[in-house]
Amino acid sequence: MCIGIPMQVVEAGNGYAWCEGMQQRRQIDTMLVGDQPAGTWLLIFLDAAREVLTAADAARITAAVQAVNLVMQGDAGIDHLFSDLLEREPQLPAFVLQQRAEAVPGES
Repeated sequence: MCIGIPMQVVEAGNGYAWCEGMQQRRQIDTMLVGDQPAGTWLLIFLDAAREVLTAADAARITAAVQAVNLVMQGDAGIDHLFSDLLEREPQLPAFVLQQRAEAVPGES
């Protein structure tokens, strides 16, 4: 299984960048996202950047990856890593089923 991890550019080059994240420092291929300045967050798969991230998205993805690591070690105490999801109602993405649910109150 391949899991993307967020890493932040610390030094940019032509077609690559040195990035840090998840307690690692690696040289990353940036050909798919273009050269990025230092400070930019990238989503990395197999040492290649696939997407430019906001800092908030990078933090959420990092927390999710940390949760997976903890669960794989047998630690179920991961609620603190999903504080943005706790104590709120789940939201359907904007698509046909959501429109149907809003059109008929009380029915699901």
